[in-house]
Amino acid sequence: MKHNIHSTEELGLIIRAVRKSTKVRQDDLAAIVGVSRQFTVDVEKGKPTVQLARVLRLLKELGIELSVNLPLAASTELEKLARRRSESPGPKAIRPAETDAADK
Repeated sequence: MKHNIHSTEELGLIIRAVRKSTKVRQDDLAAIVGVSRQFTVDVEKGKPTVQLARVLRLLKELGIELSVNLPLAASTELEKLARRRSESPGPKAIRPAETDAADK
C-alpha cells in the first residue's frame, strides 16, 4: 500500500506499524540492522535529526520501499548528473529507477 509522507513523525509511525505487524521487537530490529535500540526509538518517534543512511537500513530490513516523484525537469537533470557521476571515479553512481510510462 502506498502512503505519502510529509514529516519525520509520519515516517516513524509507518516504521513502527510495520515493525509491530511483523512482531519484531525494537531491540531485535536494532541488532539486525546494526543500530542501537535508542536509534530505533528515535526514528519511530519521528526525531528529525537521525542519520538517513541508518533509516534506509531500517526501511530495507522491514521491507519498506522508499520512492520519490520528481518533476520532469528534475528527472532529466538527475539523469545528467547520474551519467556524469558514473563517468567519474568515486562513489557508486546513482541510477534512476525505472518509471511507468504513465508517470512521464
